[in-house]
Amino acid sequence: MNTDTLSTGSLRSQFNELKHAFEDTPYLPIEQRLALLKKLRANIVTLEQDLIAAVSKDFGYRTAFDTLVGDILPTMQGLAHIIKKLPRWSKPSQRSAGLSLWPSKVSVTYQPIGVVGVIAPWNYPIQLALVPVITAIAAGNRVMLKLSEFTPNTNAVIEKIFAGELSQHCTIIQGGSDVASEFSSLPFAHLLFTGSTAVGKLVMAAASKNLTPVTLELGGKSPVIVLEKADVNKAARALLFGKMANAGQICVAPDYVFVPKALEHQFIKALCTLYKKHFKQGVEGKNLTSIISPAHYQRLLGYLEQAQEQGAKITKPLEQNQQDGEKHRMGLHIVTHVTDEMTLMQEELFGPILPIMSYDKLEDVLNYIRLRDHPLALYILGQDKQAQQYIIKQTLSGTVAVNDTLIQVAADDVPFGGVGHSGMGHYHGKEGFLTFSHAKNTLVSGSVNPRIGLLLKQNKLLIKVLKWLYIK
Repeated sequence: MNTDTLSTGSLRSQFNELKHAFEDTPYLPIEQRLALLKKLRANIVTLEQDLIAAVSKDFGYRTAFDTLVGDILPTMQGLAHIIKKLPRWSKPSQRSAGLSLWPSKVSVTYQPIGVVGVIAPWNYPIQLALVPVITAIAAGNRVMLKLSEFTPNTNAVIEKIFAGELSQHCTIIQGGSDVASEFSSLPFAHLLFTGSTAVGKLVMAAASKNLTPVTLELGGKSPVIVLEKADVNKAARALLFGKMANAGQICVAPDYVFVPKALEHQFIKALCTLYKKHFKQGVEGKNLTSIISPAHYQRLLGYLEQAQEQGAKITKPLEQNQQDGEKHRMGLHIVTHVTDEMTLMQEELFGPILPIMSYDKLEDVLNYIRLRDHPLALYILGQDKQAQQYIIKQTLSGTVAVNDTLIQVAADDVPFGGVGHSGMGHYHGKEGFLTFSHAKNTLVSGSVNPRIGLLLKQNKLLIKVLKWLYIK
């Protein structure tokens, strides 16, 4: 069922095959779902080193740390959480019927919805492909998984993960944008896309023709606010980790920073000092992941060149080993004196470029953020609890992390998702199970049900009682 190049007819044929399989078993028992998930877990463990090597080959070079911490461990952690919680999540949820429906009982039952489509990106090609698939299978569905054309070596290992019985529950699809376009047009029961906002709009438009509900995990420019009384070194450490992990190629990576004017110089100095300590060899070091492709590397260089031409100041923590065009590797570039006309302040960066702006009043910062598209993540660095709560309440973002970066995504028991241009819908944890399930209103009446007789007679006493209860 796996293939590299697909015609439209072949794609539809594979969809129909999964749909027929689902129709043959519309409710997969929980025990069978758990067995599939445990088999999936065992396959990932067996192929761990293959995955690490494959991702590094796809990137040109990717640290084993980035693949383990950002891809494999979150996948395994989420999988363990789902295996543990699935029996409880899948139980009917008892609800109150109210006096007007007495003596009937009502509940919500959770039913698989059919064939789910998942379109995965290249930046975390394991986690962002497997976690939605795992969740959809846990909900009892069949899945078609479209993998990124930028990660062919990783895709080959993922195909091995879904060998044998698992291939009957998840079909792997590969190909470029033409395949992705046809994939989005299939009549899925639900479609989850992770990627850019621009492509997300196209996916949603294609899905709307089939009334397919969508979950869009997009991105945008995630701001960082350093508070007035923040510990500069602690704030710089949290920010450096968030910006340099996977070379900044993360949908929730810190995109730009607001720093109190009085702390700006000290903060930049702290960032440079920490960078020299942890990335002292720059692009020659083994702890710095490559930019995914020469084209993406050139895009980042273009941002820097344009910004500099328009008056920005670029600070490089190291005098040498900051760029390597041949290996498409880039070190941290701090950019100050930025303006909104610069492309790096308009587009999601997805790389180790960090614009920094200073501020006098916190309210000016919040106004700046509120006037722009809602970000997928917002970061607050500093110990002022009152300011923290004020920012959280006065801004709208997909996620928030205080005195930390990135790792809010790894919390398994809370939903993950964007808002507005950074996405819609949720997955992860129970919310993911609910996303890929139909919550069915279920009413059960017993053999003794006087309500029906009273309703048929249009009983005046019943009407008086109901009006007394509800129309006051």
